[in-house]
Amino acid sequence: MSTLRNVMIYSRYERFWHWSQAVLIFILFFTGLRIHGTHEILTFGLAVTIHTWAAITLMVLWVFTTFWNFTTGQWRQYLFKQGIVKVIRFYAWGILVGEPHPYKKSLQRKQNALQSLAYMTFMTLIGPALWATGIAYLLYNLWSHFAWSNEALWIVAILHTAAAFAMGTFVIIHIYMTTTGKTPLHYVKTMITGYDKVELSEVEAAYLAETKSVDVQ
Repeated sequence: MSTLRNVMIYSRYERFWHWSQAVLIFILFFTGLRIHGTHEILTFGLAVTIHTWAAITLMVLWVFTTFWNFTTGQWRQYLFKQGIVKVIRFYAWGILVGEPHPYKKSLQRKQNALQSLAYMTFMTLIGPALWATGIAYLLYNLWSHFAWSNEALWIVAILHTAAAFAMGTFVIIHIYMTTTGKTPLHYVKTMITGYDKVELSEVEAAYLAETKSVDVQ
């Protein structure tokens, strides 16, 4: 038998990481568009400075978060899960006709199969592509003397821009997905407070009550 309880599923660090990363990504995208020449709200030099420091800050945040994920075991949340076809079908059709979500959140599975795949892609492909090309661009003076440097810089710039727009696409989809909860702001509230409704078995509820390892209301 299980009961629905209000459980803190996102720790303080997870929430700090999430919102800090979100702010830094928006700063990077905004300044990156200025560097690209899309707008002129900032001066070019100021945009480059802000973009560089925001990128360094985000990379440091990723290093600490990667360490945190592995030391706490949270890295398992990003592993591929079965049922991705059902989740995709739900968002493509089921949600429009009032079907129940095929995924039930638990302490062991905070993310559904589609979320896990999206975050894994973000962390293993999009993010590294941005960091590698960004660092290569910042260190251009160290390899600018090679005969192939001009062609290589052009390729680095193209790849960096492509990865940036891939990240922008990820963010747009992510924002849309936050509106698909029980209410349009349900997931936003969850990521602010850390609490969400989760089904707990009697054994799980008793264990959490005894160990107090997770806050349960």
